[in-house]
Amino acid sequence: MQLEIITPDKKIFKGEVDAVQLPGLDGSFQVLKGHAPIISALAKGTVKINLPVNHDKLDNLSGLIQHDPSNDKIIRVDINGGVLEMLGDNIILLAE
Repeated sequence: MQLEIITPDKKIFKGEVDAVQLPGLDGSFQVLKGHAPIISALAKGTVKINLPVNHDKLDNLSGLIQHDPSNDKIIRVDINGGVLEMLGDNIILLAE
């Protein structure tokens, strides 16, 4: 599944992911491949991204991606809220 995280200033991440855990307004939730179409508002919090490959190969030009020291296939991105749309296996996260 493809994930793209965009802020008003820059693109933070674009790539293949296995799972994404998000800070929803009513609590944390996760989306996986094949998830039903969804549009959801997001609260301030951390987006946890499970990658199919080691994050050492990841291009972190935005400087906002945090690597998980305990698992080399997990990265995190802090957001101040936003909106998520998932359609098919494509996720677009418009973050603040």
